Amino acid sequence: MEFSFDKVADALYLRFSYEEVESTEEIDKGLIIDYGKENHIVGIEILNFSDRKLDLNDLIQLHAEEIIPMVVQCQ
Repeated sequence: MEFSFDKVADALYLRFSYEEVESTEEIDKGLIIDYGKENHIVGIEILNFSDRKLDLNDLIQLHAEEIIPMVVQCQ
């Protein structure tokens, strides 16, 4: 997993693979998922990251499927 943080946009992007993005879906306010072939999660963008009660150290230890519910409940 790689991650990048845009300070100006206050957005964190977690990339799980370099597979080409086939579709993008905002599944919750400020939580955008990029999907590759066969709906594999390629990346997750978390907007307003600093307003959420999330610890980056915790996030990077999880699988994509585990991160999504954690982000949804921390709005």
